[in-house]
Amino acid sequence: MRVLKKSIPHLFLMAYLLIILYPFLFVLFSSVKTDNQAIASNPFGLPSSIIFDNYINAWVNAKISTYFFNSLYIGVLSACLSILFAAMLAFAVTRMRFNRLSAVVFQLILLGMLIPNNSLLLPIYSMMRNLNVLDTHMALILPYVANAIPFSVIILAAFMRSIPGEIEEAAVMDGLGSAGVFFRVMLPLTVPAIVTVFIINFLGNWNEFLLANYFLSKDELRTLPVGMVGFRDAYNTNYAQMSAGIVFSVLPVMIIYAVLQEKIIEGVTAGSVKG
Repeated sequence: MRVLKKSIPHLFLMAYLLIILYPFLFVLFSSVKTDNQAIASNPFGLPSSIIFDNYINAWVNAKISTYFFNSLYIGVLSACLSILFAAMLAFAVTRMRFNRLSAVVFQLILLGMLIPNNSLLLPIYSMMRNLNVLDTHMALILPYVANAIPFSVIILAAFMRSIPGEIEEAAVMDGLGSAGVFFRVMLPLTVPAIVTVFIINFLGNWNEFLLANYFLSKDELRTLPVGMVGFRDAYNTNYAQMSAGIVFSVLPVMIIYAVLQEKIIEGVTAGSVKG
């Protein structure tokens, strides 16, 4: 009975996992089937023959490669810039001696978490138009960086508060200034939290659709989520190739979560316990 009681939660979790993964498995199996007839005749079964031409056609003919690298470039650059600015701000509010000002700034950062991003669409569009960066990648990079700063500061500040002050004092005694302490001491010690913030920000930028859809009209500048909508409209009669395009958009995210999920948990919980 004891073994049975311990097995019941695992059985529920396995059933839940199958329910979550089944739509992706359906798309994965459909992407290697020959045509719509093969999908319709056996929609939930394994393919009788594996066809990789769907991936080649989707990558080349549907410009998935262009959309993919646009999303990769914008996502990585935005995540790195947001980490740099957020780390400097977190260092200022946690390690520098501006008690009242630091408290006020941190409260303003917390307020930034309460504002829904979709409600800022029109103000952001107006700002990007005034800056004359619409129809350029900067129209996405600037909002992505700004939107990621509040969450990034909260995570990095929690980690920096847990770092002993003696390390900072020893660095100052060795002749380091504020910039030296930040770049040579604090940043290396904050790597676990930085990795977590980078992963979360990158995945958010990778999956973002609303701003990318309205701020970019040129096809060669579009990101993968927006490109997939056009791919669906152009190839809605070829479900095999459309499924291949969906796999291209989903697979990198699943790989990042599978490989780096421990880093995400480690960075989120970092700084919660002092010792």
